[in-house]
Amino acid sequence: MTKEITLWPASGLLLLTLTFGCTPVAKQEIPTDSGIPGLVTDARWQQADREPHNWLGVGRTYEEQRYSPLTQISDRNVDDLGLAWVYDMGSKAGGSATPVIVDGVMYITGPWSVVYALDAGTGKQLWSYDPRVNPEDGARGCCGVTNRGLAVYEGKVYVGVFDARLVALDAEDGSVVWEVNTNERDNERRTITGAPRVANGRVIIGHGGAEFGVRGYVTAYDAKNGEQLWRFYTVPGNPEKGFESKAMAEAAKTWTGEWWTQGGGGTVWDSMVYDPTTDVIFLGTGNGSPWNRRIRSPQGGDNLYLSSIVAVNAKTGEYLWHYQTTPGESWDYTATQPLLLATLEIDDKPRDVIMQAPKNGFFYVLDRQTGELLSADKFTKVTWASHVDMNTGRPVETENARYENGPQLAFPSPFGAHNWHPMSYSPDTGLVYIPHQQVPWVYSDEENYEAKPGTIFNLGLKWPDYPEDPEVLEQILPMIKGSLVAWDPVKQEKAWEVEYPTIWNGGTVTSAGNLVFQGTPTGQLYAYKADTGERVWSYNLGIGIVAAPAIYAINGEQYLSVLTGVGGALSRIAGPFAAAYQARHSNRVYTFKLGGTATNPPLPERRPQPPLNPPARNAGTDAVDAGRDLYARSCMRCHGEGAIAGLMDDIPDLRHSPLLHSGPGFEITVLNGRDGTYMPGFASQLTSAEIEQIRSYLVKRAHDALDQEKDQ
Repeated sequence: MTKEITLWPASGLLLLTLTFGCTPVAKQEIPTDSGIPGLVTDARWQQADREPHNWLGVGRTYEEQRYSPLTQISDRNVDDLGLAWVYDMGSKAGGSATPVIVDGVMYITGPWSVVYALDAGTGKQLWSYDPRVNPEDGARGCCGVTNRGLAVYEGKVYVGVFDARLVALDAEDGSVVWEVNTNERDNERRTITGAPRVANGRVIIGHGGAEFGVRGYVTAYDAKNGEQLWRFYTVPGNPEKGFESKAMAEAAKTWTGEWWTQGGGGTVWDSMVYDPTTDVIFLGTGNGSPWNRRIRSPQGGDNLYLSSIVAVNAKTGEYLWHYQTTPGESWDYTATQPLLLATLEIDDKPRDVIMQAPKNGFFYVLDRQTGELLSADKFTKVTWASHVDMNTGRPVETENARYENGPQLAFPSPFGAHNWHPMSYSPDTGLVYIPHQQVPWVYSDEENYEAKPGTIFNLGLKWPDYPEDPEVLEQILPMIKGSLVAWDPVKQEKAWEVEYPTIWNGGTVTSAGNLVFQGTPTGQLYAYKADTGERVWSYNLGIGIVAAPAIYAINGEQYLSVLTGVGGALSRIAGPFAAAYQARHSNRVYTFKLGGTATNPPLPERRPQPPLNPPARNAGTDAVDAGRDLYARSCMRCHGEGAIAGLMDDIPDLRHSPLLHSGPGFEITVLNGRDGTYMPGFASQLTSAEIEQIRSYLVKRAHDALDQEKDQ
């Protein structure tokens, strides 16, 4: 049986028959509209379904369903899928981007916001662009120097740079057309790791940085010259300075105290989706700054527009409506996870909806015209709220959910039931495919919290240090679960689930070949039947995957492409969980096709750690405990929880550091940083006494590791 897909390039018509079987497909050149590289016009973008051979944006179409209508690769012949080519970026700092493929050219970002243009059929590099981020700026963000993608529009490639620049490149040669600094003021700790969105002549971008005290906003720039067109703030600022809009004046009524002195948060660090039929951009906003509402808004309040889906007029930046998934956010339950547009049959009527599975564990379906809540159901274990009241649209919180009466073991954790890893939707099955994870967390109020500027994590709660108590860790680990969940958004229930031995599994993509693809941080790339979840193909790359693949075709031949390298928070912070991640770490583009015969290149070697050789313990319990808290705020996000290094080969495990033997040498390094590395200086944030307390904690952790080795 065959299923015909008609490909409509902007100039010329080509009919390709892509089959479910193994019948070869005639290879023909697909003409571009004008021969100008990257010429994605508004008309092409709005009619992307007429070009299934291309993958015009990070989510393929403006709906960002991450669904391909191509059928040459199907559940009937996926066994014949083999490696076509591999491109090595030569880095190991985290790979999170989905490639964009336009007229035979693949555009993709790697760590440090480097952009690559590759021949999508062969993997040959056409050009690359390095924005040359200062290495010390690598410590500006919470979770590494990864980048989640770019936008291609009107002959230009747009990339948000880690140090908060927005750059437009010529799609033909990678030369800079224009560049803007998106910071509002000098020395702000904003970062960009998300992909820009293009919207009818505008380029729209947000930021990260809530943990470092920034105020969230999203800005639209003229795609031709970089001129700022509008800026939408996601949380209110100082009332004495006046409010930028009615939306901010209304939001301020839901805050108390002097929240603006700590930034407020609400950053849009990843998800946005544009609807050209209404010229609306939907924003997914982030957590508060600090996380703990008791500190940033002492008398309570919903704290709009934290953890919300906000609809904004893409032409003017005017607020239209919002829905808040987590009122008064206190758990880092962001709503920055991918947003997805679709038309669903609900109560026997078609509804244009927007869907999201944010960190908090509920799956939301909203009417995207009005913001009306249509459904909100748990897709995972949730203990902070019993349910969402459909009359009010608000979650019903459980006892001590806000940990105001002592520590609270809760699900989900700050890692989220679903994090940034893209989910996908198949109109064939009607299912949404969610990279799900179940992780418990002990939330505990930081009673003597003191905000600190610069590179210090400002959370307002104590970070649990499970590794210091192996017995507690042994209790926690069995509760941790990773899986691929197929969710029915109409029936509001799980259709099927495939479990994994680890969390932090990759983004998903679906196809009309009844397939859903997903990679894992253990180095496997899997294909499942989209309707049943049956595994029908796997390939062992040996290198971890967290990014979502893309599907495209060249000359009638279908390809699947994915970026490797484990990026994001878990890759750095969650060292205690890293033992399960046996894959190597490297940033490569792996591309597959039917009958592919390329060989997987040799795997990169892991960087060996120096042997454990700590000095004698000579610090008191109080100093070590103080060092633990300081380490959690200052060092943990790079060097790992409990001083156990994560997956990043370029960041050392400090338990093994020879500097532990030298108090003065350790202090100088922490105060001044190290040129040419991630390591910044902490001279303005930490005193000599505090640095010595951190060293005493690391000495203790090194001895803990030695004791564990002896027990084994």
